[in-house]
Amino acid sequence: MIKRYKIIIILLCIILSTNFSNAEELIRQQSKYPDYAYEYLGPDKFEKMNRKIFAFNLGLNKYAIRPVHVLWSSILPEYGIERIQCAYRNIEYPKRLVSNLIQGDFKTCGKETARFLTNTTIGIGGMFDPAKRYFKIEPSTEDMEQALTKCKCNSGSYIVLPVISGTTPRGAAGKLLDISLNPTTYVATPVLAMVKAGLTVNRTSYIQPFIKMIESTYADPYDIAKKAYGIDNYIKYHNYDRKEILEKAFKEIKEPQENNYEVPEFVEHKQDLIEAQNEPEKKEHDGKLTVTDIVQCGSNIDNVVLNSYNANNSKLMADIILFDYNPQNPVVDSMRTALFSLPEIHRSMWNELSIWNRSFAEKIKTSSVNITPDKENYKFRYIMQKDKNSPVAIIYPSIGEGIMSEHSVIFAKIFYDAGYSVIIQGSHFQWEFVKSMPVSYKPGIPHQDAEYLKLTTAKIIDKLEKKYNCTFKEKMLFGTSFGALTTLFLADKEYKENTLGITKYISVCPPVELLYAMEQVDKNSEEWSKNPNDLKNRVAITAAKIIQLLDMKENNQDINLEILPFSEEEGKIITGFIMHQKLSDLIFTLEKTPSNKKTDIYETINNMNYRNYAQKYLLDTDYKTFNDLSNDTSLLSLTDFLQNSNNYKIYHSLDDYLVNQSQLKKLKIYSGKKTLLFSNGAHLGFMYKPEFIDDLKKEIALNQTAIQNSNP
Repeated sequence: MIKRYKIIIILLCIILSTNFSNAEELIRQQSKYPDYAYEYLGPDKFEKMNRKIFAFNLGLNKYAIRPVHVLWSSILPEYGIERIQCAYRNIEYPKRLVSNLIQGDFKTCGKETARFLTNTTIGIGGMFDPAKRYFKIEPSTEDMEQALTKCKCNSGSYIVLPVISGTTPRGAAGKLLDISLNPTTYVATPVLAMVKAGLTVNRTSYIQPFIKMIESTYADPYDIAKKAYGIDNYIKYHNYDRKEILEKAFKEIKEPQENNYEVPEFVEHKQDLIEAQNEPEKKEHDGKLTVTDIVQCGSNIDNVVLNSYNANNSKLMADIILFDYNPQNPVVDSMRTALFSLPEIHRSMWNELSIWNRSFAEKIKTSSVNITPDKENYKFRYIMQKDKNSPVAIIYPSIGEGIMSEHSVIFAKIFYDAGYSVIIQGSHFQWEFVKSMPVSYKPGIPHQDAEYLKLTTAKIIDKLEKKYNCTFKEKMLFGTSFGALTTLFLADKEYKENTLGITKYISVCPPVELLYAMEQVDKNSEEWSKNPNDLKNRVAITAAKIIQLLDMKENNQDINLEILPFSEEEGKIITGFIMHQKLSDLIFTLEKTPSNKKTDIYETINNMNYRNYAQKYLLDTDYKTFNDLSNDTSLLSLTDFLQNSNNYKIYHSLDDYLVNQSQLKKLKIYSGKKTLLFSNGAHLGFMYKPEFIDDLKKEIALNQTAIQNSNP
């Protein structure tokens, strides 16, 4: 049997190598940002046709395939779907065995055989995985395309096939061989055929969350799907999806850096803080803080508030010290924002596709308002309290985030539990927002952005109040990052003329000088060019670590994340990709690029950073130079509001790489106690810490009577 398959593979190798070029031998494109689709798949020779078939597949999925998956997910609870999927993976044992044999990986062959025998017997036909749970035998994801790769078969150009979607000629050949090695292929009776159909529907339903994500998040789903396919295949071919990669990363990561905050000389441990509270006779020496500068927040001794700006030595200090943060470097620390999570928002016994899923995330409704005649309606999400007159919280997310932002859902849960109805808007620096605005609108000038956001928010509030025949008692505006900056610019407008009736503004990590923040993003994102060698490999390993961490998180496995398994270089690769992808989506939309035709826009996009964006789209007759633009995009231009208004709160950290110490000092001088500085966390990387969450809950707390009346 093995001999026969080797002959087939050799024939396929000859066919593939004769007709298709090897993408890995192509010359790298020279640009400011790497085109990862090109890096992993080479030139898209059939892009025009591929895009049309991709659009067809999306339509087919929306109107034919997804309804079947919804029905299936509504018949079986999540647990049942998982058991069937586990059994199906067990049935696919032959393709993994043959693939490993051809690759000469006999150790994995033994593991797969042990897994198959264990799970087939003890695991009741493979529905359970005792091999992994009790015997620690990790699964592999080998397939025949990996075997073809090992046999030096060239991949050929990227192609999109009807229904099957993106692949390569080598990938298509591998799928045919996988089918031939699948025992369910040879079932003949009607009953077994129905069983196979059920297995197929169950297996393919797992792709729906990815399709939904790319449709709702990216301006050009085709491009992101192509990148994902290329990177994922590279990871599999090099076995970077195995657990050893993550384990090795945790062992190799450097020790965390020393904390960068300062405390009074007599405070060395948490216990010292308790003792210091009983020693008020200690006095100030040489400009250092005294015990009278120390204030404990609530009953938690971990929340230590220090006097941030000491006039004697002009030293900026933390308001809240995160004693157990273990900082690595600002870029990687900012990635800890991914740890900000609430498991209960997705908790349900039903799959997310099921009509019975009543998790918090699925209760959030979607609606839309028209902002500009003859333009697309702007979508927003919302969830109402039982008492429709309850206070409402409006969320402005970070740069480039849409209405499906996971962080927006988490904050919505926090506000909802505190008694608020919640409105989730997308970032104004995002393609969906731009598509609903006038043609002349170019996001990036905060006071102009605030005007459009103000108009949009007013229309959303008006629609909901009319729909539910209610009047929101109070309105709170909450923003993060770029959304936090615009939150304060809108607050300044409302400070001068209150038309929305917003009573409080909360801003988390707003850039103080917007152009400075853009330059820092560009600087970090372009670090890859200093070491372009072996980029594909480094990116793939980094992506593999992220995928494994997400899988562990979704499976509720215990992970020791006192540090993240990423180097500073890997952190810059990740954040650089994310930030440039957001810019890419925006430019794609501003240039009115058709998504169903071949496009050369990415040659322009991959040579454009945020400074180039500002130069092309923001400089005009009003802003002739960057200095002109800098003045109007600075948070410090809101001096009167920052000094005299008391209805706002700013959260920031001392090591946020999008600001510098001089900017933070000025912000602290203008805002005083209305700005709370954390000792660590960089940009948004402290949001998962209880010190932040507890203080936020205290800040938004309503009186108990209001909470009792408003909660359903």
